[in-house]
Amino acid sequence: MSDGMTHDPKVPLRHPEKAHRPDNPSPPKPAWIRVRAPVGATVGAVGALMREGGLHTVCEEAACPNRGECWTRRHAAFMILGDICTRACAFCNVATGRPGPVDAGEPERLAHSVATLGLSHVVITSVDRDDLPDGGAAHFAACVRAVREGRPACSIEVLTPDFRGKPGALETVLASAPDVFNHNLETVPRLYPSIRPGARYDESLALLAEARRLSPDLFTKSGLMVGLGETEVELAHVMDDLRAAGVDFLTIGQYLQPTLKHAAVARFVPPEEFDRYASLARAKGFALVASSPLTRSSHHADRDFEALRKARQAASLAQ
Repeated sequence: MSDGMTHDPKVPLRHPEKAHRPDNPSPPKPAWIRVRAPVGATVGAVGALMREGGLHTVCEEAACPNRGECWTRRHAAFMILGDICTRACAFCNVATGRPGPVDAGEPERLAHSVATLGLSHVVITSVDRDDLPDGGAAHFAACVRAVREGRPACSIEVLTPDFRGKPGALETVLASAPDVFNHNLETVPRLYPSIRPGARYDESLALLAEARRLSPDLFTKSGLMVGLGETEVELAHVMDDLRAAGVDFLTIGQYLQPTLKHAAVARFVPPEEFDRYASLARAKGFALVASSPLTRSSHHADRDFEALRKARQAASLAQ
């Protein structure tokens, strides 16, 4: 059995490390979290472009609920360095296993797809590649440079792993001059051992602070999931930590269970509570906050980047 269903032995398990675990049923989804399946000619065209270029998207691999909306707008978040992650987080739908070699042609194909889609803003993320000496940092940088060369007017947002403290990895990514540096804390410190066991809260926080220190003009961003059992007091403490690290932009969204073998949803947070979190975050000084049940790190990233840039300009004029 796998993910609560009978598994075809000829097909590799997507989450082999979780196959032995008991099912973790979640409560029924409320009306405010339901979304329509992605359909339409534009959605199909975007998918075909990804297949043609041999590219992966976090939209598909992480089973994002907003894929239909984003792909209808011809917007996609690209996932580089393959589709196999070296970690096995309890919340994530990306497959776990032993990744293949780095695809040296990926940056050029990625840049071509960005140009074909006519993107004004692109999000580039990746699987964790703890098997690589630099965690994939040089490949991130190559992708940023390729997009910049192919579509100079396009702003670029990188959503990176923590690189597990690999020397020079962060510096390599920042040297390619992305416009936004994003690294998601995902949850509160207390839940890291069960939800994000391969990471360390303090290390992720330090990565964001160091990105701000090394590139003071860079926009920095982080995201949180709620509904995993965290408290509002814990969320407020994380917000304080992020502001102390100089983070500009915070996203907060509802955790959704990918399969029955993943961590269960502790509760579905109602929309009015997300509004309260947004008010709290703004009061703590974030330049921009996106907080709703379906908010995801790359959802409306293009619009949010423009809003973030305007917020910084307004703050500069007010000084």
